[in-house]
Amino acid sequence: MAWREGARAVRADPADLARLPWDTRERAALPIGVRLEFTAPGGARAVDVRYRARVPGPGETMRELAHCFALWRGDRCVGEAFGEPAAEATVRIGLPPGDGPFAVHPPESQSPVVLGLRGVGGPVVPAPRRPRWLVHGDSITEGWWSTRPAHSWPAAAGRTLGLDTVNLGYAGAARGELATAEQLASLPAELLTLAYGTNCWSGVPYGAALMYETTRAFVALVRRGHPETPLLLVSPLLRPEAEAAPNALGATLAELRAAMESAARDLAAAGDGRLALLPGRDLLTAADLADGLHPNDTGHARLASAVTHALRAAGFVTAAATRERTPSRAVGP
Repeated sequence: MAWREGARAVRADPADLARLPWDTRERAALPIGVRLEFTAPGGARAVDVRYRARVPGPGETMRELAHCFALWRGDRCVGEAFGEPAAEATVRIGLPPGDGPFAVHPPESQSPVVLGLRGVGGPVVPAPRRPRWLVHGDSITEGWWSTRPAHSWPAAAGRTLGLDTVNLGYAGAARGELATAEQLASLPAELLTLAYGTNCWSGVPYGAALMYETTRAFVALVRRGHPETPLLLVSPLLRPEAEAAPNALGATLAELRAAMESAARDLAAAGDGRLALLPGRDLLTAADLADGLHPNDTGHARLASAVTHALRAAGFVTAAATRERTPSRAVGP
């Protein structure tokens, strides 16, 4: 997790919300990417997760969503348990034989607050600490249209690389807000990825020159807190309707993408040797998009594979693993 606000895990600094747009503040309240990671060295046969969640009112669209707690071991989902949004409740998840490590991905839609985790038939303990990976982006990073939280591309890539993924994706936002860059700079991390830009075509229209300068400013502010941390910049993914269509300022998404990529190359040429660029245009095809913008599960898997390959090719994963690790954020009983 990134920050806490009381018992809740939140994804923006509670002390610095006034500088953020309302949509970023709203999305940051959702526990996207939060996981319970543990081992079961004493032969526990199940875990009880005690939680509370907002109860949706009659007729709310979210009321019909499955309230699913998914159990993962390595790259496989090994169990699911279903509960109901409640002021307070407990869900039991059976464990397969073995010590783990295991990860429970709670549902995200009703913002459950985890109150405790208890082993049944044996103890559970926090999983070993892993290098911390901050991933900032928009709804695609947040995981939109993956069918489960664990299928989003940051979650999938983090599992493959053995990283502690902190998902700072904000649906509808992530337009290069400089206050967000300063918040990223304030967080401990061994690895950084920035993957935004499509909302600069539509949500808040940018011109190419503004995209170029904002990219440089955003990276410069992140670098104030992470001068040597490996940073991968992923430019906007394919969006067929926007590639050749001018926005309100006359810029196509292709032009905005080129401006972002030019800014990254110029920063690297000016001496930022820990910055790598992954051009986003050809990472997915139209068939990988659920709605012409957001990846389906296949698209998220392909994007996770591309990011994994880019981080390995740049040598960033090895570099992250050898840096000092941050304290464990695992949730215990």
